Amino acid sequence: MTGFLIRVLIVAAGLWVATELIPGIEITDGWTLLGAALVLGIVNAILRPVLIVLTLPITLVTLGLFLLIINAAMLGLVAGMFDGFSIAGFWSAFFGALIVSFTGWIASALVGPRGHIEVNWVRHIPRDDRNR
Repeated sequence: MTGFLIRVLIVAAGLWVATELIPGIEITDGWTLLGAALVLGIVNAILRPVLIVLTLPITLVTLGLFLLIINAAMLGLVAGMFDGFSIAGFWSAFFGALIVSFTGWIASALVGPRGHIEVNWVRHIPRDDRNR
């Protein structure tokens, strides 16, 4: 449960960064931001895998770049569900989805599956094994 809440807050942070950096993305208040982050997580968990399977030939032909279009569509779908969340057009959704994906990627490297802070690229070698 803690991991889920931390991930929702990370997606919310990514959405907030997208609203600050991308013209055309507007979120009116904090509750809309948290609600959109929650719904985006649910949509990405349920609908996105189905779309990826359905568009697999296009994704293969474009060497995976079509996944960026799917991410933009998921963000646009969530924006359509909330009155206080608006996206001006495709390119705003595209770049907003890039920012949300990037912040999620960074956070996944730092937050483990149980919600604990983990730095996966640091490896601890016990003192006894250093001299072998």
